Amino acid sequence: MMNSIRLKTLAGGLLVATSLAQASTADDAYIAGYAAAALKHDLKLDLPALVVKDGVITLPAANLSDSERTAASKTLSEIPGVNAVKIAEISEPQARVAGDGKAVTSVDSLVMPTGLLPAGHLFKPLLADPRWAHFSAAYRNYQSHNFDGRDIASVSFGETIPFYRANFGHSTAQWETGIQAGVFSDFNLGASSSDLVNTDFIASLYSSVRAGQFSAFGRLYHQSSHLGDEFLLRKLDTKFERVNLSYEGVDLKLSYELPYGVRIYGGGAGLFHREPSALKKWSAQYGIEFRSPWRLDFAAMRPIIAADIKNYEENNWSTDISARAGVEFDNSKVLGRKLQLMIEYFNGYTPSGQFYKDKVEYVGLGAHYHF
Repeated sequence: MMNSIRLKTLAGGLLVATSLAQASTADDAYIAGYAAAALKHDLKLDLPALVVKDGVITLPAANLSDSERTAASKTLSEIPGVNAVKIAEISEPQARVAGDGKAVTSVDSLVMPTGLLPAGHLFKPLLADPRWAHFSAAYRNYQSHNFDGRDIASVSFGETIPFYRANFGHSTAQWETGIQAGVFSDFNLGASSSDLVNTDFIASLYSSVRAGQFSAFGRLYHQSSHLGDEFLLRKLDTKFERVNLSYEGVDLKLSYELPYGVRIYGGGAGLFHREPSALKKWSAQYGIEFRSPWRLDFAAMRPIIAADIKNYEENNWSTDISARAGVEFDNSKVLGRKLQLMIEYFNGYTPSGQFYKDKVEYVGLGAHYHF
C-alpha cells in the first residue's frame, strides 16, 4: 500500500515537473513570436531569430545603431512576461548559441522591465558578503576562538525590493529605488537548547543604477544588534559585558562585469549616530566574483566562486575575508528564485554585531536563496 502511494506521488511530481517545463517552453516560444512581430510592426526591424530563455530575450545588436538598440530594448522590455532584455554584441546566428547559455563568453548589457515593483535587480547580489540581505541557512564550524561555542547555525531573512525603476531619458541606462532589509541570527548548536546568541537587524533605503556592464548601489541604513535570552542567562555569573551596538550609516558600492562571467566591485561606508560613540566611522569593501557563463542544462546549474574583503577603521584596517564557492540553480520560473549551495570560509573580525571586537575563523556549508 505504502509503495503504491509513493509511486503515485512520484508519478504526480514528475507530471507536474513535466508540465512546468512544457509551460516554460511554450511561454518562451510565445514571447519570441510576439517580440519579433512587435519589432517588425513598431520599428521596422526584421529579427525573426530572437531567442528567449526563461523570459530573457537575447537581442542580437551587432548590426543595430545606438538609436535602434535603445528603441528595440524599450519595446521588448515592455512585453508581458519578459524578465530582461540582453543586448548581445553578436549577429542573429550567434544569438541562438548565446540564448541557450552554452557559449556566452562576452559581456552583454541587460535592460530590465520598468515601472512600479519591477522584477529583478540592477545591482546583482554580492555572493560572499556575510551581511547582504537574502534568505539563507548555514552550518559553521569555528576553527579558532569563538564568541560562544564551535558549532554555529547561522540564518538570514531579507531581500532587496525595488519600488520603482526607469530609464535615463531615451538611453538604455536605468535607475531604481527601493528598500533593503535583513535579519541575521546565530545559534549555538552545542548548547542544550541550541541557544540564540546574537541577532543583527539591518534596514535601508537604497538606490541603484546600471549602464551596460557598470552598476552602482548606494544606501542609507540602520543596524542594531541584540543578544539572545538564553545566552544572557548563561553569562550571568561571568564577566561578560554586553554592548548596546546601534548605528546609522551610508555606503556606496561600484561594480563592473568583465568577460567570462567575472565581476569586480568596491566601495566604502561611513557611520553616524553611533552607539557606543567611540566606534570609528570608516570602512572599505571590495571583492571579485565568478559566475560561470556555461550552464549545465540538465540541472539548470552553474559553478560560482566569490571573495569579499572588508577593512574597518575600528580594527586598524585589518583584513576580513569571506570566501564562498559552489553551484547556483537558476530556474526563473520557480518564483524567480535562485538557489545556491556553497562551502564557505571566513577569517577576520566577526560580522556578528555584539562581538565585533572578536577575531574568528570558520568553515561552513550553506544554502542561499535570492529572489
